Amino acid sequence: MTLLVKICGLSTRETLEVALDAGADMVGFVFFPPSPRHLSLEAGRDLGRQVKRRALKVALTVDADDATLDNIMDALSPDILQLHGKESVARLRDIKQRFGRPVMKAVPVATAADLAVLPGYAAVADRILFDARAPKDATRPGGLGAPFDWHLLENLDLKLPYMVSGGLHADNVAEALRVTRAGGVDVSSGVESASGVKDPEMIKAFIRAARASQELSVR
Repeated sequence: MTLLVKICGLSTRETLEVALDAGADMVGFVFFPPSPRHLSLEAGRDLGRQVKRRALKVALTVDADDATLDNIMDALSPDILQLHGKESVARLRDIKQRFGRPVMKAVPVATAADLAVLPGYAAVADRILFDARAPKDATRPGGLGAPFDWHLLENLDLKLPYMVSGGLHADNVAEALRVTRAGGVDVSSGVESASGVKDPEMIKAFIRAARASQELSVR
């Protein structure tokens, strides 16, 4: 399978265009006010139009209610819903049924015990995204630029497609793929010059590095 590269947290027309031109397979848009990458619905609508099917549009939400998801669906018409909160298996099932979109569930990882939730989520989700578990005092989920121990995924027996995120950048993405054998990588802060500010050259460098490692991906 072809390696999937996702650039997440895009918020300007310029950096979105760079990601699309550089060959990103997925472009992620954040709808979560505490995040420095949060988009208004109107901004999401504008950027969504720019994509024009050149990549899959991913809407990242955190424990969003149906009304919020309704608004995002109307504005962005995402191809995939990325659920990055503490959504239950039942909630995933409800969202899939109500909105009719593939669901990617983010699973925070710090220790092997964090993988115990996989059977439940794998029965409903279309894809799993492994991310670093946020520090206890963090105000939002995600690794916030820090990687987790990729060796925790070395002997993973998961029939579902999965991606890896958390602390990735152009210099370590090859190693992440070598260890995890993931079918995709997801980057946000690793292509930023400042919090929430995407850097065009870093985006291009990350995609180049990921593509160069593509033969390492086995699923």
